[in-house]
Amino acid sequence: MGLFKQFSSRPAHHASLCRSASRQIAICAGSLLLGVGVGAAQAEEGGIQLEKLNLPEGFKIEVYANDVPNARHMVRGDKGTLFVGSMREGKVYAITDQNGDNKADATRVVAEGITSPTGVAFRDGDLYISAVSKILRLDDIESRLDNPPKPVVITDQFPTERHHGWKYIAFGPDGWLYVPVGAPCNICDEKGFANIQRLKIEGDKVVETETWAEGVRNTVGFTWHPQTKALWFTDNGRDMLGDDIPPCELNTAPKAGMHFGYPYCHGNDVLDPEFGEGKQCSAYVPPVQELGPHVAPLGVKFYTGDQFPAEYKNQVLIAEHGSWNRSKKIGYRVTMVTLDENGKAISYKPFIDGWLQGEQNWGRPVDVLVMPDGALLVSDDQAGAVYRVSYSK
Repeated sequence: MGLFKQFSSRPAHHASLCRSASRQIAICAGSLLLGVGVGAAQAEEGGIQLEKLNLPEGFKIEVYANDVPNARHMVRGDKGTLFVGSMREGKVYAITDQNGDNKADATRVVAEGITSPTGVAFRDGDLYISAVSKILRLDDIESRLDNPPKPVVITDQFPTERHHGWKYIAFGPDGWLYVPVGAPCNICDEKGFANIQRLKIEGDKVVETETWAEGVRNTVGFTWHPQTKALWFTDNGRDMLGDDIPPCELNTAPKAGMHFGYPYCHGNDVLDPEFGEGKQCSAYVPPVQELGPHVAPLGVKFYTGDQFPAEYKNQVLIAEHGSWNRSKKIGYRVTMVTLDENGKAISYKPFIDGWLQGEQNWGRPVDVLVMPDGALLVSDDQAGAVYRVSYSK
């Protein structure tokens, strides 16, 4: 832990240490080993403890699938298959509920041996998978779950750096695939990193690429407003400035070319002590909502279903993975940001908590997904599970 902290807080010219082969595992994977590896051991020891979770009145949470090691991001296929990426396992899972009882009947591995396949996206019957420097595709996958095809490489042109190199991916309303490129460090100013790109894919090729947003340290979750179709995303704030700064963020990028401040400014008004000299936070796009410091917000979705009460409609649900190096842990929950009719945040509060008990966490939420019946799925990479949240009066 000391080695990781030592180098994570150094200036930009030390960022190259994170990209040398000899240092990559020892330093850059430190957060992965600390945040995921230790957590997995805790989960095996304590098991799934749904009775410790707190939900609003009328809601209940159940296990949808409990055999999904390192369950990360989720997407639903056209035929109802739930695809779940992993990071540590290097696998992609296909979960089916054939009898419609809202519990998984089978969990299959449809891809393995992939580098950090955190993100999954679905389009026209095909499953797209992120693999750090590559985007892969499994063609006609729902018809081939028991005999999955060999992945097609759509592109291998993304950076190979693994520090913040795992990627959430999703197709936007415009039909383009959106892909983040995280900063290869805790804090540095490296050209070509800390952005969100979009790819126009035709057949097996990327025919056009555009940088949609800049100054984005590490987004591991984004979505689109159901009415305005604007892109919204979470962003993980930098480390090593203490327990309480900077905040993590919820942002919106309705058009291309916006800059969200990293590495110069964090949150609304925190100038970076290493890169903020001569800068002004007013020059960058502020967050819609400052989230808790180091809560590690990942998956984010607007609640578009009809099952939950009316006050949840078109509001923002965020999976907060939880802090890994704060002196007192926070996060480890699903939160809701309530917006007014103009898209301005008016509240930020827990929706589900209890994965953290004191200083011990038995689970870590990663992603949320609204199902056709209005229920909400939540993935947990520490417990290796997917939960189903439902509501009844």
